[in-house]
Amino acid sequence: MEKLTLYLKESYHELTKEVHWPTAAQLQESTMVVLVTSGVLALLIFLMDNACGIVIKKGIYGL
Repeated sequence: MEKLTLYLKESYHELTKEVHWPTAAQLQESTMVVLVTSGVLALLIFLMDNACGIVIKKGIYGL
């Protein structure tokens, strides 16, 4: 039980005193980067999927 108590005390100390938490502005900036990157990748995958669909329809099915 002593080990568990020590672990919890050290964990609490580390989370409150030693961890550098980002500011709200930093979180907003990171969120925007993730959203923009996700949107660009989704668009790229959409375009590649449509291009493959066209190639398959014209090449294999001759439509």
